[in-house]
Amino acid sequence: MTIYDISRLSGVSVTTVSRVINGSEKVSEKTRKKVLKIIKESGYTPNAFARGLGLNTMRTIGILCVDPADTNSCINLTPAIGYLERELRRNNYDSILYCLEYNMQGKEDYLKMMLERRVDAIIIVGSFFIESNPKNNQCILDAAGSVPVFLINGNLEGENIYCMLCDDFNSSYMATSELISTNVRDILFLYTTLSESEKRKMDGYIAAMKDHDLAVSQDYIRHCPQDVRESYRFFESLAEEGLKYDGIVTCEDTTAVSALKYALSKGIAIPEQLSVVGCGNTILSQYCYPELTTIDGNYESLCVSAVNMLVRHLEGTPAPSRAVISSRLIRRNTTKFYGME
Repeated sequence: MTIYDISRLSGVSVTTVSRVINGSEKVSEKTRKKVLKIIKESGYTPNAFARGLGLNTMRTIGILCVDPADTNSCINLTPAIGYLERELRRNNYDSILYCLEYNMQGKEDYLKMMLERRVDAIIIVGSFFIESNPKNNQCILDAAGSVPVFLINGNLEGENIYCMLCDDFNSSYMATSELISTNVRDILFLYTTLSESEKRKMDGYIAAMKDHDLAVSQDYIRHCPQDVRESYRFFESLAEEGLKYDGIVTCEDTTAVSALKYALSKGIAIPEQLSVVGCGNTILSQYCYPELTTIDGNYESLCVSAVNMLVRHLEGTPAPSRAVISSRLIRRNTTKFYGME
């Protein structure tokens, strides 16, 4: 039995049946009783689609993220998806999750699929969805013409687009500055994708080096492969170049753990000879040895704030189009400032 069967048996439209299901006042008492009688006799249980027809809302949010199986850097995004779904449920919203390949192929198609499912809003998780070529971001702007779009740590200006950002610049600036305060001077900055977020982290590193009167050399700003074996060969190549460094600031915990693995295999003392800072405060940061100093981007606060902003918007309350959530440095055993307040 479907809503269409109820409509046929009662002799009213599908919209009218949906209005009855949702308790709308736009239905006469006589019609309401007739439809409810047929629903009771048939044992029909309305689904979300049927409930949404009358109220013009499915109370469903589309979430777009990168497939966690496609890249190691997504290890810090998996909890974010859980936070979002938890907060949406608390506010009586369902969610539909779409996972996209890291190369962003199909981004436009996935956004169209969400709109076809009649979602009330779209949440996009991760800064890498905002591409350097403006043409590749047009599909997000187009989607925002139909429903509000909320970007988790992505920054894009446009009507009906709302951005929740990690304070990536200051977090990287703080980590670099604290390394310098422990007399670490030759600091590597390692990135993996150079996404918008990683660019902000790079800018923070560069600013900290300059503010402490240290030279900024491109030799010390490097792309590090995400694959563990490839990253090991990367560090080997640095040694072959003769590059000397006593500190590493990374954009991902996975990169930092790779650096630790290489250093320990070569007998390099951590943190006496080499200090390492990760980013993400993922489970890896506590499971590795020594435990990793890392930047916590406060993804839970980011996601809670995003859902609060989303609900306010859908309920007709004005919401800011942009918010920045502060990060914090988690001091552990891979840096000399472990235990410092």
